[in-house]
Amino acid sequence: MPHTTSRYLAEGPRVGIRHFSYEDGAEFIARARESKDLHQPWLFPPTTDAAYVGYAGRLIEDRSKAGFLVCEKDGGEHGGAIAGFININNIVEGGFQCGALGYGVFAHAAGRGLMREAMGLVVDYAFGPMRLHRLEINAQPGNAASIALARGAGFRLEGFSPNMIYIDGAWRDHERWAITAEMR
Repeated sequence: MPHTTSRYLAEGPRVGIRHFSYEDGAEFIARARESKDLHQPWLFPPTTDAAYVGYAGRLIEDRSKAGFLVCEKDGGEHGGAIAGFININNIVEGGFQCGALGYGVFAHAAGRGLMREAMGLVVDYAFGPMRLHRLEINAQPGNAASIALARGAGFRLEGFSPNMIYIDGAWRDHERWAITAEMR
């Protein structure tokens, strides 16, 4: 039996995760444009070539970030399509070994459980090969889908931060969710 190498860093029954590449720009931009009504006012992924190159470049080249594309596995209606993304930002090594997650699903994949599966893969990858100890999610209180994903992945609510992150022209309140390697 020949040995085959997966194109994914990790995979589950329906999705695989892989790093961003510059070549993903056209599909990512198209999916982000299709998903504008779903994302806003919570999220503003890049919708132009220049914005994608800058965004992907930071995820590819900056050691304090790791970006993962969530891809539907071959065989389904959208086989191989980018379903969403999960990024680990603000990675701090040393005594912290932590990072903050940001994520979004694209409209064609919303409500199908793909992000829940992918979140488990990213958390396992972060606590495994990346050797992180803690992951955090900051979600606006009104973003029920984001909070449900955090809760469903085993993150615990740790607190509330008023005026925490500048989004869409204003400082927004956020709930702080976290998980540690021991909780998995």
